Amino acid sequence: MGGSLVISLFDEFQPLSVKVGTREIQPTTDALHSNRLVSQVLASRGIVDAGQVELALSGLPRPDLLPNIDLAVQRLLKARLDEERILIVGDYDCDGATSTAVAMTGLAQLGFTEVDYLIPNRFEHGYGLSPAIVDIAHDQHKPHVILTVDNGVASVEGVERARELGIEVVVTDHHLPPTILPDAAAIVNPNLSGSRFAAMHLAGVGVLFYTLIALRAELSKQSDSHASAPLADLLDLVAIGTVADVVPLDATNRILVEQGLRRIRANQTRPGVLALLQAAGRQPHKMSTQDIGFGIGPRLNAAGRLADMRLGVECLLCPDPDEAVIIAARLNSFNEQRRSIETDMRKAANEQLDALGLDSLQQADNFSLCLHDDEWHQGVIGILAGRIKETVHRPVVVFTHDDDDHIKGSARSIPGVHIRDVLQAVATKHSGMIEKFGGHAMAAGLTLPRSQFQAFKTAFEQEVKTACNHTLKIREYLTDGTLQTSQMTLENAAALAHVMPWGQGFEAPLFAGFFAAADHREVGKGHLKLRMRVWNEPDAAAIDAIAFNCSIEPLKDQPLFAIYSLEVNTWRDVQSVQLRVHHLEQSALR
Repeated sequence: MGGSLVISLFDEFQPLSVKVGTREIQPTTDALHSNRLVSQVLASRGIVDAGQVELALSGLPRPDLLPNIDLAVQRLLKARLDEERILIVGDYDCDGATSTAVAMTGLAQLGFTEVDYLIPNRFEHGYGLSPAIVDIAHDQHKPHVILTVDNGVASVEGVERARELGIEVVVTDHHLPPTILPDAAAIVNPNLSGSRFAAMHLAGVGVLFYTLIALRAELSKQSDSHASAPLADLLDLVAIGTVADVVPLDATNRILVEQGLRRIRANQTRPGVLALLQAAGRQPHKMSTQDIGFGIGPRLNAAGRLADMRLGVECLLCPDPDEAVIIAARLNSFNEQRRSIETDMRKAANEQLDALGLDSLQQADNFSLCLHDDEWHQGVIGILAGRIKETVHRPVVVFTHDDDDHIKGSARSIPGVHIRDVLQAVATKHSGMIEKFGGHAMAAGLTLPRSQFQAFKTAFEQEVKTACNHTLKIREYLTDGTLQTSQMTLENAAALAHVMPWGQGFEAPLFAGFFAAADHREVGKGHLKLRMRVWNEPDAAAIDAIAFNCSIEPLKDQPLFAIYSLEVNTWRDVQSVQLRVHHLEQSALR
């Protein structure tokens, strides 16, 4: 790819080679949507009949096939019958916070009265149901049962400690299980070996929601008065946790997310959600997955990254609108602090990458990247790893101080490289190199002895290289083809925005084509505002476009190749269509 593209490290526009493909449109059984472009986009994603567009709750798979769901239901109902104390132990991210809030609210709806929650502090206790957290739970809450949400499948030692203290543990989790499972009363996880459940990509909040559905079904068999509990009222939180955890939006998750979004748009949500949207400058009636990913999610996560996620849970559970606004303002303040910390960390990372030579990272002999700085903030290294990964298009691990003898890392990966499997391979081949790790295909966390950092870099590079079949991954854009000017309409942009919840594994529509720049100017700090005309339509009207973090200087009368999305731009209450440019290059016609 040629051109005069000028890039800074963390820009959205990358200097690496890209590969552009076009989605194949599948044959459909009938008209999917009244909008022709929408029908085309859906057909290219495997939506082949109109029923799949409805995203009705009746399309959800039943919970019966979830591993160990019957054991979990029976143990929890025994606790309800015997008035035993249940303690929910959550996680300190958005999925964990929403899971905890859903558990607290849902169990109350189902007639549970002795329920409280505990969220580990990232800096004091680390992740999951550790023995230390079990001791705190025992001393402060005296539970008979611990119910984990969004964690627990790897907590062998924590569950063992609970058993020693006479506490039974019911695990609900979605993380990939280790070889050795904890000896819990029940482990509900769609990813357990032998699972026949149809929705393996549920977030932690989704697994917990399904557990509540199963509880209600059993209460219905018993003709219990709480069998009519309105669990669908919890779908706003299920949608938030699912999107924020960036799990694939498969058929089940699309239903859960869309049903939650519809409730928020209809103002059928809780004061804490409305307060968070207000703090983020978002409008509930226009709610989309982007408003979760860039509005609600970061503000909830900021509590767990910088302080205590209990504040995030309190916001979601708060019944008073005025109090919720106050809590949301505190969360917003934490998010502003997080941004400031991240900016400083980016500068330090830039210096390390300058010393390495950014150009060298574009050669095939660099398949991964590991950085370490003891001054970096533990709660923000995951974000930094993600930013660098987007820039260099390599799996990245960022480490910082844990204690005098250990460093803590956060890993982010690219499509085609399962990062947890890579860490598993390293741990298997190099005993003692990794003390603990866990995560997903695209993100993971780990702890190393400080003395093992250099050795880990070498081992990690080798395993990533093996996972890539010794061929460097090229950034790929899969688009929905080209558009003519007549298709770049406000009607099409609005229809695409809300026909489906877009996200991981079900990406929002992208289009590609050649343009001429009618005019352009820099706006803000390094953003490019353009008016672009489709190259082969010289008499057509120019379309407004925005390219964030792009310093390209378009050449007059030379074609620009753009990958873009259609979006609705609102300015002073006036709506217009705008192209959001994701990749731009000065390029000869292909």
